[in-house]
Amino acid sequence: MNYSTLRKSVASTFAAMLVAGVVSAQTDSTATAPAATTTTTTTTDSTMSATTTNAKVFGGRGQYRTWSIGFNAGVTSPTMATGGSLNDYQNNKIELGYGISFRDQLGHNFGLQLDVRGGKVSGDNNTNPAAYSTKFYQATLSGVVNVATIDFIRRKNSVNFFLTAGAGLAMYNPTGVTAGNQTFDFKDGGQANAGTGSWVKEYVIPVGAGVKFRLSDAVALNFGYTQNFIDGGNFDGLTTGNNKKDHYSYGYGGLEFTLGSGSKPSLEWVNPVAMMYDELYDAALRQEVEALKGRVTNVENAVNDLKKDSDGDGVSDQFDKCPNTPAGSVVDGSGCVIVFPKDTVATAGVAYSNIQFEFDSSVLRTSAYPALDATSADLRSSGKTTEVQGYASSEGTAAHNMTLSRDRANSVKTYLVNSGVSASKLKVKAFGETKPIADNSTEEGRIANRRVAFQVK
Repeated sequence: MNYSTLRKSVASTFAAMLVAGVVSAQTDSTATAPAATTTTTTTTDSTMSATTTNAKVFGGRGQYRTWSIGFNAGVTSPTMATGGSLNDYQNNKIELGYGISFRDQLGHNFGLQLDVRGGKVSGDNNTNPAAYSTKFYQATLSGVVNVATIDFIRRKNSVNFFLTAGAGLAMYNPTGVTAGNQTFDFKDGGQANAGTGSWVKEYVIPVGAGVKFRLSDAVALNFGYTQNFIDGGNFDGLTTGNNKKDHYSYGYGGLEFTLGSGSKPSLEWVNPVAMMYDELYDAALRQEVEALKGRVTNVENAVNDLKKDSDGDGVSDQFDKCPNTPAGSVVDGSGCVIVFPKDTVATAGVAYSNIQFEFDSSVLRTSAYPALDATSADLRSSGKTTEVQGYASSEGTAAHNMTLSRDRANSVKTYLVNSGVSASKLKVKAFGETKPIADNSTEEGRIANRRVAFQVK
């Protein structure tokens, strides 16, 4: 992987870490805490020692200390653990580095950290007097992700492993001796540099990892390693060939101090798994859960009451105006039996009986077949001409009912023609909702009006 590709990959990773951290922070800050104060209970698990805290998993960042300041010191080198060095020089020396950091912990596992570092990086050659020494300062903003702990089952973590990635600005000034034994100071000229009178400024991308030990609620011991990628090839005072991007590494140790009131726990060291365990056994929360179960039971009982249908007619008791209807009865929406007044006549097979239809339907019912067959037999034997008259109840518009009544009459005509009656002996006439034979204000009357009648000529 070349330097440009690595820099883009690191920048993308850093952006993703920032987005994840902001989302985590918003979730922590906007969540609502349970009403009751959490009191941790003593358990039989020896790894879960009893303690009391007001902090809750979903209580928001305000219940924690989130700011910290750290001081560190260590060694710098042109070489890196992943390979590569400032190969303009053969020998790479170990020099001193130091720094200070400020971090805001946005969530249990993510924080933003400002690092200000300084120090020196140097090297020389075996075959000639060329040597360099670069003094530098840099300020970077990084995302810090706690990725693991070896003590996660305890209420408070005591060891955290972390990864960092970020970006910032580096200021540096290489000085040294050229291969021709000429001294140079980069800001004043030398090594083909015109000299600007000021330090070189370039972008820098730090990527690192480390481990942190909790010494107390307010103090932690840090050990870390950072590889720093410089967006320039003159960090060692010399740019040759393809060596146009320099870098250096920094290994360090230091102390970090959590700021804020001692009555609040540090967000970084709180174990959310242990806190959820505490909340599970919180007495007030358990009472609230039991009360919620009772409310759910009441709702279920009310729903069952609404569904109760003692006579099994499909209408619940609360809406059934005709309880205890016989099994198998056809009922309306009020649970009352629907009476089909013409069905008995039609079933008897009497010729020219009225043919009844369902609401808004022109489909023949099987109960009408005996009457239709008797009508067909008489028409075929007598040669009579018959007017097939279609009617409808008053629901819907007059135009719709006129069309519906014509469809009903045509259904009867089609049946008779298919049974052998000459089509010329059958005349269809539609009356719609006019000429009712029963009161359209009642369901029984409307049922009777949904019909086809015969008028023999």
